Amino acid sequence: MPAAEKSGEKCMMGKKSDEMYMTAAEKAEKFFLAGYNCAQSVLMAFGDYTDMDEKTAAKFASSFGGGLGRLREVCGAFSGLCMALGLIYGDYPPEDREGKRRQYAIVQALAGQFKEQNGALRCADLLQLPGCSDPTPDRRSDAYYKKRPCARIVFDTARLLEEYLLQHGQDEKKEA
Repeated sequence: MPAAEKSGEKCMMGKKSDEMYMTAAEKAEKFFLAGYNCAQSVLMAFGDYTDMDEKTAAKFASSFGGGLGRLREVCGAFSGLCMALGLIYGDYPPEDREGKRRQYAIVQALAGQFKEQNGALRCADLLQLPGCSDPTPDRRSDAYYKKRPCARIVFDTARLLEEYLLQHGQDEKKEA
């Protein structure tokens, strides 16, 4: 059963697809189950907010899966969240120190929530694996999905950003 059905929550964000609305969390999970990596899945799910098409988002986030190129460092799903967050609230121009402070504060708050939900932020810790691994991605199969929490983490990470956006809107950069 998809994580969205377990949670019973629907935020009704996103575009109409196949006669039903999908939340960003549902989209992220769908992308992951279709074979995209964790970072791609989360970033692609927020295309309605970032104005980034799926192909560009997939290419942009492709190196961040597996905790940054299977180095098993920061979770790729959280990296995808940060990429989307930057596109939505990012600071500009470079001398905007207050914009940087606001952005970093949001990242730190969401990282704290992520760690509270998952127990860690580092891919190796989440998967209980050693650090850097063979760069060849594992084949996706039923066994892969059963032994890895990644689909749930992708869903929960997208939901984390989705809930943040619902609470704060896209105008926080102006207000914060």
